Amino acid sequence: MNAINLPLSPTPFELHPEDIMLEENEVRTMVDPNSKNDQKLQELMKVLIDWINDVLVGERIIVKDLAEDLYDGQVLQKLFEKLEGEKLNVAEVTQSEIAQKQKLQTVLERINDALKVSTRSIKWNVDSVHAKSIVAILHLLVELSQHFRAPIRLPDHVSIQVVVVQKREGILQSRQVMEKITGNTEYRDAFDTLFDHAPDKLNVVKKTLITFVNKHLNKLNLEVAELDTQFADGVYLVLLMGLLEGYFVPLYNFFLTPENFDQKVHNVSFSFELMQDGGLERPKPRPEDIVNCDLKSTLRVLYNLFTRYRHVE
Repeated sequence: MNAINLPLSPTPFELHPEDIMLEENEVRTMVDPNSKNDQKLQELMKVLIDWINDVLVGERIIVKDLAEDLYDGQVLQKLFEKLEGEKLNVAEVTQSEIAQKQKLQTVLERINDALKVSTRSIKWNVDSVHAKSIVAILHLLVELSQHFRAPIRLPDHVSIQVVVVQKREGILQSRQVMEKITGNTEYRDAFDTLFDHAPDKLNVVKKTLITFVNKHLNKLNLEVAELDTQFADGVYLVLLMGLLEGYFVPLYNFFLTPENFDQKVHNVSFSFELMQDGGLERPKPRPEDIVNCDLKSTLRVLYNLFTRYRHVE
């Protein structure tokens, strides 16, 4: 009980009897009830619920509670089908727990493929979603909303206090962990300021970057006039990195004439890898942002290159 009643916690943390029936070394996590009332967390959940309901307005589905309504995979299936524009080969209605998990497994596998999230980065799975883990479900929905560029504004720096309980040598041990769901206020930089308050100066920056990239791309008889669109397929980014670092990029490493979204994302991701090989930090924008012609994201990437390679002839 001393392990359950966490030190520094204003009120004792109560566990359901099933939650303390742990095997040796088994770990179980749960949300601290005090964290559920956090204003930013409540705002995040409302934004996501409203977004889901807007997407599914024609499906006669109304989501009121993320954990209760999404755990069995039914709503996730419909949401993904609408966002991706494809029909999933799964049963429409599932009643038993086994059938629900099988359906959820198929839905999550397809979602993970679309998100192109590395296995290490995935913070949700069939068991956690089906167990109605709000942490796992929020991670999944935030990733989905960002990947499909949902027209919503997620609140910055939302975190949830999570209690981690583990049985060791027959004794329950617990600790509190702050689980970060969204970040990004620190992501605001000079380009946010330029876009918001100094559009005239933004044009100066764009001209400087265009001059910089063309100085090098002209060596291949290439020229850029529009930063947001001409870098969107990743080809110029890959070629530019080769020119700046002084090597030839084998054509089999990227798609010289990408034909679809995935091939463009591959190119941009590959260019990010080349940047890291050159000693730069991995760019903060997602490859999908560049492919989707997000000017601010493209400027961030190019400005980092300009800062590093401005003196390269």
